[in-house]
This record gives sequence, structure tokens and C-alpha cells, in this order.
Amino acid sequence: MALAACAAFGRQPERGRFTLAVPVLSRLFPAGIITRKQAAAEEADTGGATAVTGRLTTHVLDTMAGTPVAGLVIELWTAGKDARHLKTVITNADGRTGAPLLEGDALAAGRYELRFGAGTYLRARHGVGTDPLFLDEIPVRFGISDPDRHYHVPLLLSAYGYSTYRGS
Repeated sequence: MALAACAAFGRQPERGRFTLAVPVLSRLFPAGIITRKQAAAEEADTGGATAVTGRLTTHVLDTMAGTPVAGLVIELWTAGKDARHLKTVITNADGRTGAPLLEGDALAAGRYELRFGAGTYLRARHGVGTDPLFLDEIPVRFGISDPDRHYHVPLLLSAYGYSTYRGS
């Protein structure tokens, strides 16, 4: 981006380094850059109160079709010896759930498992039909260490493989 910024404003990088003046940054980021002093002042204005942003979200993408997966059943469980079912949701047309799976006080540090019911979708969308399916229910186990953060656990799905990662 810095190289593009230099080119856009007629500047040349100096010995492999990019030096951008404040006016250039203000053109790149019109909303402005907040300083530590401004952030401290804003925190003082609100009494230090901040909204709880901790939440758990997911979405599912079909890598064979290049589309979001609609209508997929997802179960959320606590993970471990005393596993407990927390909720069941269904993905919308965008491959996401309508709301976070957990948020605020409901999101606690611990181990969780998402169970993606991929078999029904793969049969209907891609004609995968022999029993047992190679992928039917896909469990994804993960840990939450800081319940004040956003944890996003997407699933990239095909008939014979899947991938997941911690998204944002």
C-alpha cells in the first residue's frame, strides 16, 4: 500500500523506505488518525466505560461453487468430558447466522465445538450420495481465552475437504 501511496502522490521511496508526510496520510485516511492523547480524552469523557465486544461468529463458504452456504445446520457445544449443547442455528443466504452465536456475558473463556451438518447440503448441492459420506458432520474444536474479543470461526467447505481458521 505504501508503494501505491507514494506513486499516487508523486513521491519516490527513499532507499527502500517509505516516508509519508501527515498531509498525505490525511488524504489516504480522511477520517483522521487518533492520537493516544485523544483516545485518553475520549475514555475520560465516557468514564472509562467501553461496550462489551466479545462475540463468537461463523460463516460457511462452498469452495466448489464459490458461494456462501445457505440452510446449513450448525450446533454449538461446550467441549470436553461434560459437553453441553448450547444452541442450534441455520445459516442464511450469506452463509452466516443472523446473530452472534454467543456474545457479552454468554461468552466465557473455555473450549467449544461447532458441529457443521455438511452432509445434507453436500448431497443436495453437489450430488454426493454414497453412504457413508466422506464428510457428513464436521466438528471444529477451539478455545476462547479472552471473552472480550471477537472470535470468528469460518468453514470453507467442499465435498472431500474443509478448512477453518480464526477469522476477524
